[in-house]
Amino acid sequence: MFIETEKTPNPETLKFMPGKPLLAGKTAEFTDEDEAERYSPLAFRLLTLGGIKHVFIASDFVSVTKDDTWDWSVLKPTILTALLQHFTFDEPVVYDSFFDKQDKVKVTRKDMSAQDAEIVDQIQALLDERVRPAVAQDGGDIEFDDFRDGVLYLRMRGACAGCPSSTMTLKAGIENMMKHYIPEVQEVRESL
Repeated sequence: MFIETEKTPNPETLKFMPGKPLLAGKTAEFTDEDEAERYSPLAFRLLTLGGIKHVFIASDFVSVTKDDTWDWSVLKPTILTALLQHFTFDEPVVYDSFFDKQDKVKVTRKDMSAQDAEIVDQIQALLDERVRPAVAQDGGDIEFDDFRDGVLYLRMRGACAGCPSSTMTLKAGIENMMKHYIPEVQEVRESL
């Protein structure tokens, strides 16, 4: 198995592409060893290496964010070895119970007006069709969090979380596009 690596706009994050499907249409994010141990053998394996503070798993890549005191020349070979071992033993990437838990905390639209629910559907469509594929190329993801009073709140994930250029992407790119296609969107902010 050959695992490709790619730099991301975030210098603390590398993107690893094993050339095989990982999560079909889903993503998973882990920063805590205990949670990873319960829900993702792959994330647990990576987080316990030392120097790794964040693991983001998407449909066909894994983004790994390191502690800024560590060097990629030391971590990258160790990460590649861990990934190869994981895939050689054909262990699960993420257990289904993780997604069951995630589904329970999803935002419901029952408190939204019909008009706001329609706007959110338009926002989701734009995110899915135009934004998320481009952001995935850089090892990250952007998720809808909320829309209220003309303000769209988005959650940055993977390489996008903590990336120095994410604010510019959010404001110059995504905000301008959303305002153009959906006039009800007056501002885009990152969810904290």
